[in-house]
Amino acid sequence: MENLSFICDAISQKTGRPFRLRKKNSLSGGCINQCFQLEGNDSSFFLKQNRKSFLTFFEAEALALDEIKKTDSVRVPEVITFGTTDDSSFLVLEFIPEGLSNNEGQRKLGIQLATLHKIQKPYFGWQCDNCIGATPQPNPLTQDWISFYRNSRLVHQFNLAHQKSVVFDGEDTLINNLEFFFHDYSPHPSLLHGDLWGGNTGYTSEGGPFIFDPASYYGDRESDLAFTYMFGGFNSSFYQGYEETFPLHKGFSIRKILYNLYHELNHFNLFGGGYADSAQSSINQLIQKLP
Repeated sequence: MENLSFICDAISQKTGRPFRLRKKNSLSGGCINQCFQLEGNDSSFFLKQNRKSFLTFFEAEALALDEIKKTDSVRVPEVITFGTTDDSSFLVLEFIPEGLSNNEGQRKLGIQLATLHKIQKPYFGWQCDNCIGATPQPNPLTQDWISFYRNSRLVHQFNLAHQKSVVFDGEDTLINNLEFFFHDYSPHPSLLHGDLWGGNTGYTSEGGPFIFDPASYYGDRESDLAFTYMFGGFNSSFYQGYEETFPLHKGFSIRKILYNLYHELNHFNLFGGGYADSAQSSINQLIQKLP
């Protein structure tokens, strides 16, 4: 997955400035993409590459980054260009040098995320399907959040687990009683990051926060907040900043389990292992809350 001369030409064409590659540095890109820093004489870019068929997911990521940027709420890397070479797809983004997080940066991120979530969108779903990790993520348009979360998130992941011959105890009971967890709560559609764990946040050398690698759609803002608890990386300053800007509903502590179940199931479908136990534990906790 090289063909860097073609990619450098694409960067030059989009920026209107000649870009001559001086150095290529390999970067951590998780388990999905190959990632690099492309250094020129006076500029640097972030490059993600994958198999050629992955282009539609890069297009969806670029769309999400552009839409978040237009809200003028939380910083995201600027999209430079994307496309295909002879043997791969690629996405080129602004390269943002990272510093260290501090309490003020975390608080700013909480405020900025809440500002993003306050913006009301016209429907749940999104203008295209995308992926969560390497898992396709369907985003049909609907006015009903509960049916969207039931069918396009939980049932979708349960069906993927069934393909591995795994059926979770109580999954039908949970699916058929989702309304219970929303009896006094009706969320509006918010633009979500969609994959908001600590590894998808960063801070500049000046401490300013930014987010990246979105799996965006319009959904309940609580699902973004829930995932921040799953792997850590967010401190009390982050949650204080969010709560001061856009207070959470009292039922979030229970729905947090419901929303993280989606990610537990996805991690099981991607990686297997102990995530099945985590998902089963969450299902059990939720069923125990039912009347």
